[in-house]
Amino acid sequence: MKILYVATVSNTINAFMIPHIKMLINQGHNVDIACNIKNEINSELLERGCKVFNLNFQRSPFQRSNFEAYKELKKIIVNEGYDLIHTHTPVASACSRFACRKIKDVKVIYTAHGFHFFKGASKKNWIIYYLLEKFLARWTDAIFTMNSEDFNNAKKFKMRNPSSVFNTNGVGVDLNKFVPQTEKTKAELRKQYGYSNEDFIMIYVGELSKRKNQKQVIESVGLLKDKFRNIKLLLVGRGSLENSYKDLVDQLGLEEIVLFLGYRKDIPQLMGLADIALSSSKQEGLPVNVMEAMATGLPLVVTNSRGNRDLVLDNHNGYVVKLGSKEEFASAIEELYMSPEKRNKFGEKSLELVEKYSLENVLEELKNLYSKYLD
Repeated sequence: MKILYVATVSNTINAFMIPHIKMLINQGHNVDIACNIKNEINSELLERGCKVFNLNFQRSPFQRSNFEAYKELKKIIVNEGYDLIHTHTPVASACSRFACRKIKDVKVIYTAHGFHFFKGASKKNWIIYYLLEKFLARWTDAIFTMNSEDFNNAKKFKMRNPSSVFNTNGVGVDLNKFVPQTEKTKAELRKQYGYSNEDFIMIYVGELSKRKNQKQVIESVGLLKDKFRNIKLLLVGRGSLENSYKDLVDQLGLEEIVLFLGYRKDIPQLMGLADIALSSSKQEGLPVNVMEAMATGLPLVVTNSRGNRDLVLDNHNGYVVKLGSKEEFASAIEELYMSPEKRNKFGEKSLELVEKYSLENVLEELKNLYSKYLD
């Protein structure tokens, strides 16, 4: 069959979709890609025969260029004769489903990496995005969600066919790449990176943004700085709020404690030298950074937001704390700081829980789901 993967930007394809596309190619399907090429598509996919169509999608839904991209996408789908469209990310998915609404014999699967409407979202988001998703569902053959909240919301939509919403285990985490830490490897990595074995190292991997909400983590560390002099917070990533967060760190006198590491390709090693992992995100689909921390055997402190609470069970493999409360976040960090036994126990539970999110299991899950739509 001919399959088209559609996403708003190429980063989504490169970050999450490569193993999924390779699996389909290995099954004998022809797979092409349509997106806004911000970064070149992974060369391995090109070598495997994927054609790439560059469409000027923009993340803001109200950009005129999205309408032009929609018209071009519709022509591509008709001219190439695709059997299945698998679409990702809100703008590309809206354009894809609208483009396919009158095209016969084309099935459309939509993977929701996190609806823009969720518990705690603004009324504006609910009015715009909930109504839009509800409207577009009529031209959707299947919706794959990644967390319980999205799954329950999507089940309310009237789809082309009943019982066509499936809750999946996300995009998968490579358990060959993220491996359980040992005291020996942890000590070796700390020596290599210039950290002391006496340091208590926390790590948060994510775009420096309002959604990832590093402000709450920074402020919680500010409450602990005088109590625990050996704490370190590694913030991995870049983003629009980087300068704002650096200013906050300066204001709180945390320059020696909070370290901005920028974009990194050595996430497995950085996870491996840490004591705990953090996420103060306001909303997620199913956060890869949390799964990677779990696969490393780390205990976690996360906010009680969609996606986070699907992976972290309170007082089981970490603590789930109130969104916006620096005091609760600081208290949870302190609990783990004071108890190596609890850190070890939570870390072991993380390793148990992450198994079902392994890339191997996710690919098998997708294979079974695709079988319903690939004749």
